[in-house]
Amino acid sequence: MGPIIIAVAIALFVLIFAIAGFKIVQQAEVMVIERLGKYSRTLQSGINIIWPIIDKPREISWRYVEEGMDDQKHIRFRIKYKIDIRETVYDFPKQNVITKDNVNVQINALLYFQIMDPVKAIYEIENLPDAIEKLTQTTLRNVIGELELDESLSSRDTINSKLRTILDEATNKWGVKVNRVELQDINPPEDIKQAMEKQMRAERDRRASVLEAEGKKRSQILEAEGFRESEIKKAEGEKQSEILRAEGQAQARIRTAEAEAEAIKLVTNAISSKNGDPINYLIATKYIDTLQAMVSGRDNKTIYMPFEATGILSSIGGIKEMLSNK
Repeated sequence: MGPIIIAVAIALFVLIFAIAGFKIVQQAEVMVIERLGKYSRTLQSGINIIWPIIDKPREISWRYVEEGMDDQKHIRFRIKYKIDIRETVYDFPKQNVITKDNVNVQINALLYFQIMDPVKAIYEIENLPDAIEKLTQTTLRNVIGELELDESLSSRDTINSKLRTILDEATNKWGVKVNRVELQDINPPEDIKQAMEKQMRAERDRRASVLEAEGKKRSQILEAEGFRESEIKKAEGEKQSEILRAEGQAQARIRTAEAEAEAIKLVTNAISSKNGDPINYLIATKYIDTLQAMVSGRDNKTIYMPFEATGILSSIGGIKEMLSNK
């Protein structure tokens, strides 16, 4: 029985030794192996074989944030043997930061980083997440301390870019790549919030007043331009009407003159054909028309006697002669 027991013990030892030598690493994870307390190699994802007893995974104290039942975030530490090389996000708790104009604000930041060199992340710094948090806090205080409150509220992109650059340079020796830094909240004190709201309300009222004044000014300008345009069109209409009226009167006078000329021509032809003098006829008719105009009117008791009666008689004689010939 002795040899059998020894053989079973040896077989059991070999089995346990073999099982202990198999290390399965998940995808996107690595494991750092030390041989007799000294760094040996880094196990990649998949099945790996190590020598038990002399080879041992390096223990890592890793900080993480846990949300409790009271919706409060609590910091916990745990021991792990594998390093996650995926991009990791850390939501750091709010912290008080003093701005350049001595305003105490609360800032909550998000940090996105990725472990590029697991060996440096273990041997160059102790508890990498805790070190990154402390570095982020101090860097954030320095950056915000150089800005006034208004600049801090309106320049988030600039602050994020500046923080990312500083943290990436500082963590490069730890084998870490900082990809993004985001400021979630910037909360000033309550009295500062109220003052800012009053200032914003006053600014909005001022802008509304300016816009209203500009609108009235524009309306008056448009109204004046419309009135001027209306007057211009009215003047142009009156001008065109006067032109048309003058052209009509001129045309009427031309037609009247043409008709009168035609009548004189006909009279002249008629009298000339009878060996009469048409000039006497025309003078006589004009003279009679003038006398008629002079004596016309109501209550006109004035009697006009021609100065040259012989001329009138001769004109009347000419008319008589014309009529007799006809």
